[in-house]
Amino acid sequence: MHHRPIPRIALTPGEPAGIGPDLCVMIAQRPWAAELVAVCDPALLRARAEALRLPLRLSPVERARPATTHEPGALRIEPAAPLRVPVIAGRLDARNAGYVLDTLAAACDGCLAGRFDALVTAPVHKGVINDAGLRFTGHTEFLADRCRADPVMMLTAPGLRVALATTHLPLRAVADALTRGMLSRVIATLHRELRARFGLPHPRILVCGLNPHAGEGGHLGREEIEVITPALDGLRARGMDLLGPLPADTAFLPQRLRGIDAVLAMYHDQGLPVLKHLGFGTAVNVTLGLPIIRTSVDHGTALDLAGSGRADVGSLEAALQLAIDMAQNSGLRQSSAL
Repeated sequence: MHHRPIPRIALTPGEPAGIGPDLCVMIAQRPWAAELVAVCDPALLRARAEALRLPLRLSPVERARPATTHEPGALRIEPAAPLRVPVIAGRLDARNAGYVLDTLAAACDGCLAGRFDALVTAPVHKGVINDAGLRFTGHTEFLADRCRADPVMMLTAPGLRVALATTHLPLRAVADALTRGMLSRVIATLHRELRARFGLPHPRILVCGLNPHAGEGGHLGREEIEVITPALDGLRARGMDLLGPLPADTAFLPQRLRGIDAVLAMYHDQGLPVLKHLGFGTAVNVTLGLPIIRTSVDHGTALDLAGSGRADVGSLEAALQLAIDMAQNSGLRQSSAL
């Protein structure tokens, strides 16, 4: 990462027919302590700004110069491959699927090369990308492959961070996926990133059990005894502050979460319903374990709202602010190590 006075953040608008372009235009209207660079076809943002009746001045990013504070009503542009066909808000077209992946690749590569300090992504539509014959399971998997990394998914909301040991797996496959080695890797990544990216020198992590009542001493499942506890014991021996495995039905009680920096859930729907109940619309998806900083919104493309001016910008605002904070934390940590 380059040392800049303020971060330079790459924004990808995601599915061009969805609300991602709207959100980028809307987020450009307020001041930010960062330089915002939209990686996309500038014609898309111009058209959406006109539909929303919002001012938008676009100018090329000056890579050789230090990042400059964002000016409301303006965006820097890093042109990606042009749109394959014109966009109609709310109407998917598989011919633009390759364009969507081109923007992601360009933004990711820019982060890897140090031209950007973080990447913030608006929602994509997985179905239309696959309809175009392009294999795509999600942002996280795409970035993992491009960065050659093994990431961990974490969502944040005010007062709560929830990371996932497994992500998009059928429930019947979760128990088989949990191994001591896998859990050790996930928790080590979570611990390291909480220190490096979130400025927490001694993170405390609560780990949920897999089974009801965390297995009830083996009567309701043995994963806690045979997999989770041995993994935690090994990491505690390395100095990590870990609580658990605890029954998930009481893990999220306020008194239990007091002093906890993150919760590790064993599977997607064990932890995320609680977090999204707490903060849907302001929650942020963070990909840990990548060599770059990446945050994203917690919602989909909302095709019915595209171009209407009724999209809620809250989650993208939160994702952008978190990316700025993480970039600044990382920069401070690197500077202190010099």
